Amino acid sequence: MGKRLASAISPYLLSHAGNPVDWWPWGEEAFAEAARRDVPVMVSIGYATCHWCHVMARESFSDPELAAYLDEHLVAIKVDREEHPEVDAAFLAAASAFTPQLGWPLTVFATPEGRVFFAGTYFPPRAAHGVPSFRQVLEAIVEAWTLRRAEVEATGAAVAEALAARPEEALAALPGEHALSASVAELASFEDPQYGGFGADAKFPNAPVIAFLAERGRRGDAGADAFGRRLYDAAQALRDPVEGGFFRYAVRRDWTEPHYERMLSDNAQLLDLATGFGDEGTADAVAGFLLEVLRLPNGAFASAQDSESLVDGERVEGGYYALDAAARATQPRPAVDAKVLAGLDGMAIGALADAGVRFARPAWIEAAARAADAVLAAQLAATSDGPRLRRAGRGERVSDASATLEDYGGLAGGLLRLALAAGEPAYAVTARELLDACLDDGEVRAPGGGDPVLAARGIQVDADQSEGATPSGAALLADAARGMFELTGDDRYAAAAERAIAPLLGPALERPIAFGATLAVAARLAAPPEELVVVLPDDAGVDGPLADAARGWAAPGRTLAILPQRAAEAFAAAGFGLFADRTPVAGAATAYLCEGFSCRLPTGDPAALAAQLA
Repeated sequence: MGKRLASAISPYLLSHAGNPVDWWPWGEEAFAEAARRDVPVMVSIGYATCHWCHVMARESFSDPELAAYLDEHLVAIKVDREEHPEVDAAFLAAASAFTPQLGWPLTVFATPEGRVFFAGTYFPPRAAHGVPSFRQVLEAIVEAWTLRRAEVEATGAAVAEALAARPEEALAALPGEHALSASVAELASFEDPQYGGFGADAKFPNAPVIAFLAERGRRGDAGADAFGRRLYDAAQALRDPVEGGFFRYAVRRDWTEPHYERMLSDNAQLLDLATGFGDEGTADAVAGFLLEVLRLPNGAFASAQDSESLVDGERVEGGYYALDAAARATQPRPAVDAKVLAGLDGMAIGALADAGVRFARPAWIEAAARAADAVLAAQLAATSDGPRLRRAGRGERVSDASATLEDYGGLAGGLLRLALAAGEPAYAVTARELLDACLDDGEVRAPGGGDPVLAARGIQVDADQSEGATPSGAALLADAARGMFELTGDDRYAAAAERAIAPLLGPALERPIAFGATLAVAARLAAPPEELVVVLPDDAGVDGPLADAARGWAAPGRTLAILPQRAAEAFAAAGFGLFADRTPVAGAATAYLCEGFSCRLPTGDPAALAAQLA
């Protein structure tokens, strides 16, 4: 039995604790056991809301006979890819030598030294469609290890050598107007003219790409703006009409059959898009999903909701979501992965804060603050070397997994946006501390080093440069640093932002469909900053005609604060120079607009502000 998983933080690992497989969690102990027994390791990587991970668990890992064979001949390691993104990235890179169909569940076979000699994804219980059964794979692995050890070790060494020899990407300058326009044109070549979205098969919302197009639209590219809105409108087919959240993707070209898991990362980004497009209906639906379904008792957000659940006592995929509101009320909700990931929660915190400002929903800002307080209380520790984040937590327990730039950048960016929305400089101070912890002699890296088990085996991987449906850690850090530069005027944050994404710019310009977040941040960095501060008398509320005019300007990437004079003074005293000397003129609400490093005259006239923002 997988009793070693019974105390895991990860709900994914806990779901395998009852398997007959003698699972080991990720760690040195598993590799030491493999070396002691002189057997290979099988590293099985997945996540809690992965449908085919569930299927393989039911078909293979719950089979006592197969489990006995696996335990006799190998050491089996179970990994939650969300808890250990570096491990996932390292084994994905190695697996690419054996299969082009990368995804999860990821099944990797390696020597006790961690050198991968075979890999695949889902293996069925019986051979089908040219894919061998899982038992056949295990038997072939054991035969090769027993009879052709030299060949196995040579394969592992060759893969390790090839990965280590990959050239580093040259640092690139920020792209100019021509390069960004070319990226838009490249993206347009992938658009499905009939059903919308990208490609002719499965359809993802690809929120990072839409964010890039929206950023271009805000900078005057009307074609990019229209393109982004078409993609956004097409993705609405994935929104649950009852509970509001967006599903992961559609399995058909016409968007008619969703894959039903709902991810915090997707919904945080789609809430940002709704804010940027002024779509209050979608914002209301997504915020409702975050607050009513993914919000945990302490106020933080679960990382995902499962696609499978019980409907009338039978476990099915998607059946719950086919029900109307009344019928759903009679069935148990699909389980949520209650693991709290610092970076992804930061994305949700920022999205709720910005949406709360744009649509005048103070309850959303309050919910973002409660989530931030929960994450900071559980997963941020003060050390003599500065603040140190813990990547994952569940309840009162935290994982020992290394925090990445995704965590530092995602949380810092969310805290910055919350600070402006709530008028609370303490959140911005913490964001600054998190960013400073990642800046080291001109380099940008997560403090504390990477995964120690990988490092001990000489496996080097940068999980923070992996991007797709979720922004890379580098892009999240860069965007947070950009925001900090606009608040402080400290050029080292602008330099850090450019440094963070520089290695990704070459690949991003070559394959923009895979690097939307990097391109969105690059477009923001390449353009002049936009900052608007509305300062109100201390005895006034945050509503009124001037504040309303400012709210309509709110969008991701823009620095907007609507706050009382005492809060502006507190920000200035804390070192955020944007707020220096920002006071209500003649005791009335006053707006200060700065664009491109130059500022307009302050105004208290809503019509004049609207004209400045036009």
